[in-house]
Amino acid sequence: MTTTAETTTGTSTGTAIGTATDPTTGVTTGVAPVASFTVRVRCGEGRADVRVDPVDPARDAALVQGWLADPRSAFWQLGHLDVDGVREYLAGVAADPHEDAWLGYVDGAPTFLVETYDPTRVTLAGVPEAVELLEPGDVGMHLLVAPPASAAVRHGLTSAVMAAVVRFCLAPDGRGARRVVVEPDVRNAAIAAKNAAAGFRVLREVDLPGKRAHLAVATRADLDASPLGDGVDPAPHLRPDLADRAHRHLVAKTIAELTHERLLAPRTLVEPVTSNGPGEYVLAVAGGAVEYRFTARRYALEHWVIEEPSLRRTVHDGARGATPTDAPVDVLDLVVELQPDLRIPDDLLATYLEEVSSTLASATAKLERARSAGGPSAADLLGASFQEIEAAMTEGHPAFVANNGRIGFGLAEYRAYAPENAGRVRLVWLAARREHTHLALGAGLDEGAHYGAELTADERAAFAERLADRGLDPADYLYLPVHPWQWEHRVPITFAADVARGDLVPVGLGVDEYQPQQSIRTLFNLTRPERHYVKVALAIQNMGFLRGLSPAYMRATPAINDWVADLVAGDAELRGSGFTVLRELASIGYTGDVYHRTATPSAHRKMLAALWRESPVPRLAPGERLVTMASLLHRDAHGAAYATALVRASGLDPADWVRSYLRAYLRPLAHALLAHDLAFMPHGENLILVVRDHVVVRAVMKDIGEEVAVLGERALPSGVERVRAVVDDAEKALAIFTDVFDGVLRHLAAILAGDGALAEDRFWSLVGECLDDHRAAHPDLETGVDLRAQRFAHSCLNRLQLRNTLQMVDLADQSASLLYAGTLANPAARGR
Repeated sequence: MTTTAETTTGTSTGTAIGTATDPTTGVTTGVAPVASFTVRVRCGEGRADVRVDPVDPARDAALVQGWLADPRSAFWQLGHLDVDGVREYLAGVAADPHEDAWLGYVDGAPTFLVETYDPTRVTLAGVPEAVELLEPGDVGMHLLVAPPASAAVRHGLTSAVMAAVVRFCLAPDGRGARRVVVEPDVRNAAIAAKNAAAGFRVLREVDLPGKRAHLAVATRADLDASPLGDGVDPAPHLRPDLADRAHRHLVAKTIAELTHERLLAPRTLVEPVTSNGPGEYVLAVAGGAVEYRFTARRYALEHWVIEEPSLRRTVHDGARGATPTDAPVDVLDLVVELQPDLRIPDDLLATYLEEVSSTLASATAKLERARSAGGPSAADLLGASFQEIEAAMTEGHPAFVANNGRIGFGLAEYRAYAPENAGRVRLVWLAARREHTHLALGAGLDEGAHYGAELTADERAAFAERLADRGLDPADYLYLPVHPWQWEHRVPITFAADVARGDLVPVGLGVDEYQPQQSIRTLFNLTRPERHYVKVALAIQNMGFLRGLSPAYMRATPAINDWVADLVAGDAELRGSGFTVLRELASIGYTGDVYHRTATPSAHRKMLAALWRESPVPRLAPGERLVTMASLLHRDAHGAAYATALVRASGLDPADWVRSYLRAYLRPLAHALLAHDLAFMPHGENLILVVRDHVVVRAVMKDIGEEVAVLGERALPSGVERVRAVVDDAEKALAIFTDVFDGVLRHLAAILAGDGALAEDRFWSLVGECLDDHRAAHPDLETGVDLRAQRFAHSCLNRLQLRNTLQMVDLADQSASLLYAGTLANPAARGR
């Protein structure tokens, strides 16, 4: 068909009867002819059955000729044909392998004519500006609805026909299109309105024989989101049932952790009968106007585990004698109710609420994924790969309430880049002018070897050629990887001047695919797992910080890592335990922007930097597996704990399993502190555990450059002095007490005790045993740090975030930033 006008829509690409287009690949294959297609659609206030049959030219010519002759069908430009002419026309369409004609019926009455075709062969052929916008799997469509004089007048009829025809074009048992393409005359306002109602998006205007046309397309998603579609829920996770579970989880965590930090003090209603047994408690907030009642278990280190289904919130209206009323459990309401007690600054309250709200949204998304996908369960994770386990984590930091803030991500970006969604990410590469960029390399590595390992020969050649095509010398540039979010939202906007003058040049996407890790800006190489992690700046607000990377810090990162790695490798105790570190071998930072020329430091100075960290994969021996240590605190959607599953699958006595874990985790960390004043940041995201037969056999430490500290006066090589932070022995001990005992072990002890795997007092006696075994193996080790002391200072994390939700601590003086709430009894103290 070569007609260029139509009454209701326009064109779309398709296949002739006897073929079909695979909607995924766009490949056309031979199939049986479509005999009939039927769909039920909304029509006015009711519904209508719409059927589409192949046209029979001999049978249908007279009917169609009457429709075409009506003045309202003028855009078809076929009103001059008599019945024989229409019969000949329809026969020609049927004989053409690239187009088809169809007669449509509404509730059994013939009501419309449809033509489908391949637009690259029909109508748009020879129109380059249109063809370049077409894609494999496009199907063209013309639609003619019978004029009212020839069909019963029915409210909503044209909309019903349009909805049915677009479905017919997109359906696998119809035309199987990926997109429907139409090209109505730009003067036809009625068609434009109806197309828009079906979700068609205008790509551009094109000149076709006899008309200026709107080239427009619609996908199934476009149709579903349109008024004529079935509707689509863009956020299926934001449902009342999932939100209630997420609110309860976050309210329980908020009350538990803020009580642990002594910001709240629930009152006991019913004392527990046994140690660690359930008790009933009430917490009054908002000056007593609101109460939360719940059942909870209490453990060492003032650790609370609240039974989420037991939470009940009641509100008093203030009237004397009025009966309190039940109210929904809502974590955002709780934060507002607690603001006076928590002393969240007024100007930062909204920021904290937004981080909590984002955490709530991600919690509902994780619940929806578990509901729809059915897993993975704790048992499933026993055989899962390293990255499957990484993506299965749902909690984030175990202590922070607002731990999934990610302010800056939209919904599509959350789905693409949040670690729990296990997306595959390709990095955007920039060429950064060498004079404004610093590349720091670890021992034994030079620039050529570094880029030769991280970029393929094809990538390096392509990047160099793209620079040369701009008249730039590739030797004047270094290559800087950028997160796709950072490229989209920051580089061409915040650094527009740098891109415009050629100091930053986008040279293309990398070939390797990466998976976001729980630390969100760190990416694991899926294409080449033996290659390095890449950690990139990501200017989103998350858990009390804008997640940038400082070029100034990056300069010293490889040297710090080399020194720490050499120290660890040279220590017989650490070497014997199998404890190793993943070196950050190379780092890069760009400083040519205007923000580095201003007098005032800002987060804008931390938006263009990256580092490369070793992968743990090459270090595995046969039979060994990798798991993130955060997984030991993970419970699946049904409440089953991964740690408990590991213990039971190992076949070991639970005490022996914990001994092995503490030997791999606690002992080397304690030794590093006691022997070298060296403190790591050993929380769940920064430790990778090596397991064999479901038993932890050794630990691998990461995130060295930004988070390691030397807490004494020992000699340090040039370039490493940044990590020194001289403190007294009591504060040195907090590197274990706060980060290990309070940050990890209190949670694990409660999980194993709550699951009946290992009693809590037995767990902590094993911790003491581990420390004593280390001491006995090093009788000459002189230190004033006592990890078996009766009490230690209670350093609080949520207090830091509540004080300043934008920057919890001053990274240049973290010790001075800490907030304390008295002391805690050490459950591993002597005599306990």
